[in-house]
Amino acid sequence: MGEGREARRSAGKSGDLAASPFRADRDRVVASPFFARLGGVTQVVSASGSGLLHNRLTHSLKVAQVARAIAERTTGDPRLAPLLDKLGGCDPDVAEAAGLAHDLGHPPFGHLGEQVLDRLARHRFGLPDGFEGNAQSLRIVTTTDTGGPNAVGLDLTAAVRAAMLKYPWTRLSHPDPHPRHLQDPPRGASEPHDEPGTGSSKFSVYVTELDDMVQARRPFESRVAPWQQTVEASVMDIADDIAYAIHDLEDFHRIGVLQHAPVAAELGRWLTGALELAELDDALLAAHSRRPGYSLEQLRRRLHRRDSWIVDDDAFVAAVSRVRSELVDNLLATPFDGSVEAEQAVGRFSAGWTVRLVTDMGVVLDPPTRSGHVLLAPAQWHEVQVLKFVHRRFVLLRPDLALHQRGQARLLGSLVQALEQWLTDRYESNRLPRRLQDLVTLAEHEYGSLAETDMSTLVGAVGEAPQGAAGIRELARGRAVIDFVASLTDSQAAALLDALSGRSAQPWSDAFVL
Repeated sequence: MGEGREARRSAGKSGDLAASPFRADRDRVVASPFFARLGGVTQVVSASGSGLLHNRLTHSLKVAQVARAIAERTTGDPRLAPLLDKLGGCDPDVAEAAGLAHDLGHPPFGHLGEQVLDRLARHRFGLPDGFEGNAQSLRIVTTTDTGGPNAVGLDLTAAVRAAMLKYPWTRLSHPDPHPRHLQDPPRGASEPHDEPGTGSSKFSVYVTELDDMVQARRPFESRVAPWQQTVEASVMDIADDIAYAIHDLEDFHRIGVLQHAPVAAELGRWLTGALELAELDDALLAAHSRRPGYSLEQLRRRLHRRDSWIVDDDAFVAAVSRVRSELVDNLLATPFDGSVEAEQAVGRFSAGWTVRLVTDMGVVLDPPTRSGHVLLAPAQWHEVQVLKFVHRRFVLLRPDLALHQRGQARLLGSLVQALEQWLTDRYESNRLPRRLQDLVTLAEHEYGSLAETDMSTLVGAVGEAPQGAAGIRELARGRAVIDFVASLTDSQAAALLDALSGRSAQPWSDAFVL
């Protein structure tokens, strides 16, 4: 990588065990309490101590493992090395560290918690860019963690911070022009269809950390577009997709949620009636989406609309056939009973698919806007889409999961409200948790500095610019409450609400630190 690589480095600190700055980054992430808490944060549903389900910690470890494997394979391919050098390089240590750090900002209860906190941040507190798990991860490693040498963030290298940026833009304003306005926006950059004018649905940086993002990406300015991932971010993103597609299916087979019959009916009906289903109009498909094969046909059409750069009907048929053979006919055909044979079947499925998906990666200098510079081969890309479809259709959309999540959403809303009331209680505010007090002070300084330099950054898609010092403090309280709640585990959130609601009989608890 030459000069490009050196520009991404920072000198290792004397307290680091590793000589390589990128290995030191990895060590700092692993040592962070924000990383440890991921063991108590939901991946899809709460593991409840069973040991059978992935949590955000085990998911992050597998993403890091897959990211390193992809980076090592691509850098070891002499055909790809010149392309990687032109794009800024691909260091396996950087990809691994980014994989470990990418989910640090995930709040309690996984993506459900992310949606609830974003809604509260924007509508209750008027925060300019709401809440987003990816942006919260960058905020942790640059701002709110205290494990770095200067007790501000983790002092990670520019390369690793840049590699964490799956969506290298703010919600509304940076870069200019904003990628949501591109004719074919990158993945995540489009606005939610039901919330026009609110900015990108996914983004990796808040306005408070914009300077950090700009500094981290400066070595790549002449190599990748302002809205494009670095190579190592692209590797981490693909690794995240692979881990999600494989290991969540493995989880729900283990606990008996992913059933053979409905998955077999969906894939089998589409394969035998693809031509017939292709002739149905969109409205009829939507109206009868619960019929076997209809939802899969909807996926095929959606891929054509969004990803015409790679989608191919023959490849889609082959992907559905392979998933039916290896997932339905092999893995799901025998219910998981905890036996050695059942464990071996899960192991073969997981290892076989992981090897298949990381093999034959491509690197392109000028990718389409919905792809990174590192990309799956076409056959494997289609297979990942089908695997993710099975997970969404037969796990995420289950009514019993929705019932569970509605309770979690209510819990988070009540917790945010209780903490806000405590913050604004002039008789009790001096007894706030010290961590929450520190977060208010931090956010007040951040928003005050932004108000002095560019007030427009504090005007979000919802609300108006803050009015004077009182308005800045109100914003700071909102950001502090959101930061505080987002840093809890699932059980800590529940225990804290119990205490604040008077339902806990114990005055002290090791579930959280006051």
